[in-house]
Amino acid sequence: MRGREMPGADETGGEENLRTAEAINEIEGYLLWAAEEERARGRAEEFCARLPWLTASQHADVVRQYCREQRAQSRSYCERVAARSAALRTEYEDVYRRLRRRAVAVLLGVGVVEVLALVVLTQVVPSLSGSAPGVP
Repeated sequence: MRGREMPGADETGGEENLRTAEAINEIEGYLLWAAEEERARGRAEEFCARLPWLTASQHADVVRQYCREQRAQSRSYCERVAARSAALRTEYEDVYRRLRRRAVAVLLGVGVVEVLALVVLTQVVPSLSGSAPGVP
């Protein structure tokens, strides 16, 4: 979610688009976290429903504890995913840089070969015409 860029960012509105993208990411993160907390509360309520002997205060305490543990697990999971995402991003950027360097090297190599071929052909083709240089 974080790090996504708005499409069409140009020179004049790039900073504004970046701020907008960051705001959207913050809102999206907040909504996803709120949904995760709601799911945890729902699971806690389902769990407590299977324990009909709990008093109201025990029920509330179990729900609170369950939600706290779920939040900790969710946070840990999100941190692992974020770390892995950052590692993959670095890895893919490195691969992209290497591929780009190779492509540039290949294009330069092809250009050099074409220039050499042109030079050789300009030297060889006149001598193939049958007349010696400088002779009409």
